[in-house]
Amino acid sequence: MALLAVIIPFLMLGVVLALGRYEELLLPEEGADRYEPVGAPSPAVAAATSSRGPAGTPASLP
Repeated sequence: MALLAVIIPFLMLGVVLALGRYEELLLPEEGADRYEPVGAPSPAVAAATSSRGPAGTPASLP
């Protein structure tokens, strides 16, 4: 009886993990092909924004 108490949780864990893998194989990730990778900003944009800092932060006073 004690052996069942040890074995059943491991069997249930195996079933849950197997169902998770089965779901990943059957259902594609939603929006996986919707977004394209973003390229690096052009040098002009990087130079214009680097001295001011992130948007929404106050400018530092001299």
